[in-house]
Amino acid sequence: MTSPDPIRRQLLAAASGLSLGLAFSVKAEEPSSRPVSEPYPTNPGEALMRLKAGNERFMNEKPRHWHESASWRSLLVDTQKPFATVLGCSDSRVPPELIFDVGFGELFIIRLAGNIIAEDVNGSLQYAVSHLHTPLVVVLGHEGCGAVGAAVEAMLHRSKELKHIEALIRLIKPGLRELDLKLDQPSLQRAAVEANVRWSMRQLSTSPEGARALREKRVGLAGGVYELATGRVRFL
Repeated sequence: MTSPDPIRRQLLAAASGLSLGLAFSVKAEEPSSRPVSEPYPTNPGEALMRLKAGNERFMNEKPRHWHESASWRSLLVDTQKPFATVLGCSDSRVPPELIFDVGFGELFIIRLAGNIIAEDVNGSLQYAVSHLHTPLVVVLGHEGCGAVGAAVEAMLHRSKELKHIEALIRLIKPGLRELDLKLDQPSLQRAAVEANVRWSMRQLSTSPEGARALREKRVGLAGGVYELATGRVRFL
């Protein structure tokens, strides 16, 4: 019959190894379980650099996932202080928090198809700049945008959409007037997406309230296009 001592020693060794592994596992998770503070961007340039750094981590598959724990969320119960406002598209493939590797309370986000400028969008943007004092507004378009594609299709073939989609297209088409419609389809789509971002930026920067906020340097304005394949935000 086999002596129980070697078996007991093996079991104790295995248990010791398991507890050591758990200890290392818990220790490795400690940094993400505590609130991590970073210097709050004080100007548009710093805010933009922070977005670019987060996007770089996202592209390289090295996200930090900070500012998502319960301890961090508890700090946001009574107030918020996002460092940037993002006007983006509703497309399910373009979540700004993931793209820029940020957590709760760091971005004030407005999303609707085609990242267009409409009355309710202006209200949300005014709130972000006037009340939350975000130093930067980013208009974020993306490759393969269906709303922009529908606007291009309407210009090429006078195609018709449902009533409310037509209303959306009417807000996009003015920014696409200078497009060369003879371009091949992929090139035309890319040019249209960028033109749409610039159109939204132009509307913001030329409105009385937007022009005044930019003139008084209360906020900065930037535009970018998200690349679906690479994960990169190409800032314009």
